[in-house]
Amino acid sequence: MGNGTSIGRVRGLGAAKEGTHHWLLQRFTAVGSLLLLLWLGVSIVLLPNLSYGAVTAWISGPVPATAMALLIISSFWHARLGMQVMIEDYVHGANRFGAIVALNLIAFAGAAFGLICIIRLALGGA
Repeated sequence: MGNGTSIGRVRGLGAAKEGTHHWLLQRFTAVGSLLLLLWLGVSIVLLPNLSYGAVTAWISGPVPATAMALLIISSFWHARLGMQVMIEDYVHGANRFGAIVALNLIAFAGAAFGLICIIRLALGGA
């Protein structure tokens, strides 16, 4: 391999092998979020009324609470993956690291808050 030409410097390096995994994760989280959102919409339509008591009683069941927790995790994970791609494409220099750290903190905090709310409702603490 020659070092003189630009193709000679990059020949044999190959791909980073990370793009396919990231792309698949984003598609899986999109499908999971879509299915869980459809379930949520149908479940809300089938409720007898939308009073606080009826919704709290419904969400305190094990199946709805688990599905809502999965929806929160899937949605925040999908959003983080999509925003990470945008940051990697459009933010350069030292700001990129700070933006990705901030993104991860915001996504984790949002998901944690949502999960804590669902846990409180499921355990009857609301």
